[in-house]
Amino acid sequence: MKATTLFLVIILMVSSCKSIDAPSPVSDEREESLVDNDTVIIDSDENAYEIIIIEPGFNGWLQSTARPRHYYSQDFLETRNQIYVTNWNMRVNQPLRFDPNLYQLTIDYNRHEDYGYEINYKLYNYFIYFQLTYNQKLGPFVVRI
Repeated sequence: MKATTLFLVIILMVSSCKSIDAPSPVSDEREESLVDNDTVIIDSDENAYEIIIIEPGFNGWLQSTARPRHYYSQDFLETRNQIYVTNWNMRVNQPLRFDPNLYQLTIDYNRHEDYGYEINYKLYNYFIYFQLTYNQKLGPFVVRI
């Protein structure tokens, strides 16, 4: 199966304060655990597409807070995702106006392509999580869960 990566969000790491007297190095094991727990990979048997989302806290939020699968129709998700992707990509291309640490990579999303329900569901929920977490507005809609 050919896998096309649709989406990749780079981890935003917050550096910790270190004591001058006793610096404690960050262990690779701890960092790998954070990445493993906060990486969501969606590849669907329905199609040959894949989304990789690496964002601290998103996986837990998706499982505990997001609306359940099939709450929204696929048409609803596709329509919202198209609007959010358009605004996201516009912000990536304007790094002096929008924070380049938040908007790092463009998203290749074709509105004429059927990505399946699972990919649209996770992408839509990432946009909701992103807007709530970073106090951003990617569309004309009130962001709510």
